[in-house]
Amino acid sequence: MDYQFKAGSIPLLVSMPHVGTDIPDDVAAAMTPAAVDKQDTDWHLVRLYEFLGEMGASTLSARWSRYVIDLNRPPENTNLYPGQDTTGLCPVDTFHREPLYREGHTPSEAEVQRRLAAYWKPYHDQLRAELDRLLALHGRVVLWDAHSIASVVPRFFEGKLPDLNFGTADGKSCAQGLSDAIVARALAQDQFSVAVNGRFKGGHITRHYGQPANNVHAIQLEMCQSTYMDEDAPYGYREDRAQQVQGVLKQMTQAAAAWGRA
Repeated sequence: MDYQFKAGSIPLLVSMPHVGTDIPDDVAAAMTPAAVDKQDTDWHLVRLYEFLGEMGASTLSARWSRYVIDLNRPPENTNLYPGQDTTGLCPVDTFHREPLYREGHTPSEAEVQRRLAAYWKPYHDQLRAELDRLLALHGRVVLWDAHSIASVVPRFFEGKLPDLNFGTADGKSCAQGLSDAIVARALAQDQFSVAVNGRFKGGHITRHYGQPANNVHAIQLEMCQSTYMDEDAPYGYREDRAQQVQGVLKQMTQAAAAWGRA
């Protein structure tokens, strides 16, 4: 199976497109040791969001590493942040500009198209099908796209990121009432810093599927990994930190689900 999926009963689907760590043998054969480290993975998010099962939310998480193909990039590989440095649909380097492929083994356009069909499309087909199912059941649905990133990545931004970064495509991917309800829970605490539509405005999943006029409302949360884990290899989960941020995550996802039911 190309992903892990669990159907829920409430109008909330949580997508985790960058948690995958598997790399097919034929792809790995062309890669460098930097690729094997998979440092740019959204580590441990499935564990961090484990409370979603008790809530009754639907969950969809990736099997394949983002180094194989990036599920949160558009299939035509357009830059979602024009003028800014980003990694593409089929990344060729890490966030620290380390090459992912041995010299002469960068994927061809034909190989990129093969990976789109083999690894990208199944995830998006399931995502679309579940949104449609929940929409039919509830009349509207909330899509929460869950991400995490190292708190300091000089390639993309200066200094340390805020702890909780929300993206709604500058208000286009969801109703204002939904984002207000979620962000209010984030701002009610003073342990974690918060940004809305700052450096992260939402990737392809948030922008493509978030269609408020069609009752599908999408929001992305990009979390600093320092809130719940060690950011250096071997990227260990920190239960002491995770318990604190989990409380905030629960309140925010509960707010999203309640808004979806209203």
